[in-house]
Amino acid sequence: MSVLSDVPKGSPVVRTLTRDHAKPLGRKIKDRDLPHVERQMPIPMATDSSTAIDKVGEFLEFDFRKMSDWLRAGMKGTVVLALVGGLAGGAYGLLSKRLYTVGTDILINPSNLQVVANDLYAAPTQGENQVLAVRSKLRVLTSRNVLLHVVDELGLTRDREFNDPSPGLLSSLIGSRSGGAASDPRTAVLEVLGKRIVAKADETSFVATLSVSAETVDKAIRISQSVVTGFQDELAKAESDGAARAARAIDDRLDQLKQEVQAAEAKVESYRRTHNLASSQGQLVSSQSMTQVNSEMITAQSRVIAAQAAYDAVLAAGSNATTQDPVASASLAALRTRASGLQQELDGLSMTYGPRYPRLAQLRAELDAANGQIKTELSRILAKARSSLEEAKASFKALDTKMKDMTGTVFTDNEVQVALRELERDAASKTAVYESFLARAHQIAEREQIDTTNVRVISTAVPPQSRSWPPRTSLLIVVGVVLGLAAGLFLALARGMLRELRDPQPAVAEQRA
Repeated sequence: MSVLSDVPKGSPVVRTLTRDHAKPLGRKIKDRDLPHVERQMPIPMATDSSTAIDKVGEFLEFDFRKMSDWLRAGMKGTVVLALVGGLAGGAYGLLSKRLYTVGTDILINPSNLQVVANDLYAAPTQGENQVLAVRSKLRVLTSRNVLLHVVDELGLTRDREFNDPSPGLLSSLIGSRSGGAASDPRTAVLEVLGKRIVAKADETSFVATLSVSAETVDKAIRISQSVVTGFQDELAKAESDGAARAARAIDDRLDQLKQEVQAAEAKVESYRRTHNLASSQGQLVSSQSMTQVNSEMITAQSRVIAAQAAYDAVLAAGSNATTQDPVASASLAALRTRASGLQQELDGLSMTYGPRYPRLAQLRAELDAANGQIKTELSRILAKARSSLEEAKASFKALDTKMKDMTGTVFTDNEVQVALRELERDAASKTAVYESFLARAHQIAEREQIDTTNVRVISTAVPPQSRSWPPRTSLLIVVGVVLGLAAGLFLALARGMLRELRDPQPAVAEQRA
């Protein structure tokens, strides 16, 4: 009887002794490997759960030799799966649709071209705003409107690459479940085209890269060029639409501003008519008349002074008086010359002949007549000077009376003009606003016709050196072989583990026998 006969097989003592006497490390422990331990009939298991626990414990004691045995057992299947994987990778590389990707570098400047000094769109100045502006424009690059432009321009709805009229079995089943309604061909093309176009922004600059994939290089290049053209047109159209909306809004406001200006100007004219405030060249007629009368008074006063001086000069001169009238002055000079000649002749004859000499009597009569004419002429000159003085005084007096009357009228008009100026200021301010809006409306209308988008292609699409999808056939074969080997090894290990868990241990089977 052995000392271990009463010890359960799964106890720590038995496991320790078994490991100490086991021949090879990791082999299954058998009773024949323990010569000093007598074979005993296995003690019946208490429950099924303890049996399962013992199996799991024994399974966890497997070593790398078991794994190598499992792998050797599944080597054929692993090789077969590796060959199948290699063939599948090569077949996929040869039979799948090839795609070629072209790239286009686009410089998207956040600031538009400066065409006018006060542009409708303000240029972003801060860094974050500039980045947001570039990202917004980059989003337009792959927008639906741009893609629709590409679809319509290149006729992609008739291209089997983007719109296959004969869908597969899975697509047919999905279509039948959805009711069988025919979808818009452009929508299907947009879905495929959206997957073939990728736009990526550079983090350190304002340059974006547009990548387009297609089954042929020429088609990829044409799609890339069409996308860039549609992108530029869409940006220009967005600015044009914005300018058009602004112009329409200003036009709507202009009608109201025009009515307000007309009403304000009508108030000014009505107030003028009511208070008889006639104006000329921006000044009241009464003020202009007063200014004119004042000038006339100054002139009349000057005439009065001149006439008084001429009259005083004639009085002071007496018989030697002169006049400014050239005709009267010439006549007076002739009379004085004739009188002087007669006087000389009279004095000469008086020294030779007596007083009764006939010639002397005649000369005296002629001299008296000449002196009478001189006195008459002097009287006429004096009367004329007096008449000029009186006329100048009368004119000055009339102007002075008129000036006094007009002064009262001007003062009254000035008081009334205070309210008039307020009405004129209101009309002038409304007119200035209306004119500024009118000029801005014309400017925006012209701005609508100008494309100021600052987008430029710095690297055009060129044919690629190789296809972008699928990868090289040799690489796909290698990947297929590796995946096949991995799958075969995994299946061999899994099968060995399942067999280990399912089949009972040989020692347990012998003990039960």
